[in-house]
Amino acid sequence: MKSILKILSIVLFLSAYGCFKSKKKVYTNTEDIPVHREMKAELTAPPNVPRPVGERKAKKLIVEMEILEKEGELTDGVRYVFWTFGGTVPGSFIRTRVGDEVEFHLQNHPDNKLPHNIDLHAVTGPGGGAESSFVAPGHEKVFSFKTLNPGLYVYHCATAPVGMHIANGMYGLILVEPDGGLPLVDREYYIMQGDFYTKGANGERGLQPFDMQKAVDEKADYVVFNGNVGALTGDNAITAKVGETVRLFVGNGGPGLVSSFHVIGEIFDKVHVEGGDLINENVQTTMIPAGGAAIVEFHVNVPGTFILVDHSIFRAFNKGALGMLKVEGEENENIYTGEQYDGIYLPEGPGIQEMPTTDGVVESEIPAQNFEEQMKFGKQIYMQTCFACHQAEGQGIPNAFPPLAKSDYLNADVNRAIGIVLNGKTGEITVNGQKYNSVMTRQMLSSEEIANVLTYVYNSWGNNKTVVTSEMVNTIKNK
Repeated sequence: MKSILKILSIVLFLSAYGCFKSKKKVYTNTEDIPVHREMKAELTAPPNVPRPVGERKAKKLIVEMEILEKEGELTDGVRYVFWTFGGTVPGSFIRTRVGDEVEFHLQNHPDNKLPHNIDLHAVTGPGGGAESSFVAPGHEKVFSFKTLNPGLYVYHCATAPVGMHIANGMYGLILVEPDGGLPLVDREYYIMQGDFYTKGANGERGLQPFDMQKAVDEKADYVVFNGNVGALTGDNAITAKVGETVRLFVGNGGPGLVSSFHVIGEIFDKVHVEGGDLINENVQTTMIPAGGAAIVEFHVNVPGTFILVDHSIFRAFNKGALGMLKVEGEENENIYTGEQYDGIYLPEGPGIQEMPTTDGVVESEIPAQNFEEQMKFGKQIYMQTCFACHQAEGQGIPNAFPPLAKSDYLNADVNRAIGIVLNGKTGEITVNGQKYNSVMTRQMLSSEEIANVLTYVYNSWGNNKTVVTSEMVNTIKNK
């Protein structure tokens, strides 16, 4: 009798436990998922990723990210001033789960020269957070959002000129895992492609400034993984062992070029197309748009060095979009036979072959504009290129960017103002008795556009009503 009662008690316990397990609530609307307690997000530099979320409940997740403008190396002897999230290109990897309430702290280091913000493609809200996060040097902005959609998403700076901020390295990835997390794999890595545009040619040594015209024309000098040529080669290669499954979180910061991501000698078992729910299988090369991402998974069966490339192949072998996965383990001649060796795929250098041509480029004639047109077009240019630093009414940002409204510095010398727009300006200046020491980037505008925007500024906000012409701009340009 006792044994029967014991069996019944065990059955009842298991039944009750099964009922308890089955009571996990499924939320049809992810915005209704409740958060449980608070935790600080683990952020990692590429190619590393934070630990998987697993079965953890949704949390109030505190993300603290610092913006740093810092000099680094694009390739041997080629220096560049990168603008970064977290001090690296790409920026720190953020790992969340659906239903998290993310409290985002964006900090702009006081030594930086420029304002920045962040647009996270995982955010449902104006500007992806950009409208709430515009932050001057030495300041911090805080905003919150709910992660509603699982997937792998790009984040980037969206301060004007947006393309310049992205081209200087301001992009990264945020992963939103589904409830219960992604299936576990043996290895996970973070890889992000970006294109860079320098005044000097590919390989020209020294500190290279950003070239806006090359960026507009999408003529990249470097196309790289993780911020520089060689970031994933040699001692920096990612690693695995035979028999393991590798998951790559791959993003494309752009700003201009689409990536044709491929691993030479491997086939992707699964691709989360564009970082979303759709899974494609047995894929050779996956397209990743600028501002997009993909999750690729594959099982490694044989040892060797497997080459990661953008299969727009000149980018890989001539511009730097090349990485290495080094796999250790036993040979398997049932799958592959032949001599294996490192270094078979090496960059071929920046040498360019060119056909002779007699074609010329003829500059189109632009008709003269009247004052009303100058004001209309000038305002458009101002809102596109000047608004972020100098604000809608020309008031500037205290202690960071000088005002244009009733500006004694601006009104004193129109030729100086034209020169600053043409060539940029660094160093300390005094405006209306206040000292400023920031950077005015060179604006890649035509003579007519410069004349229009300056005419708009001079005829707004209490300034001296100077009308600037393209002839005045060309005089300064040709000095």
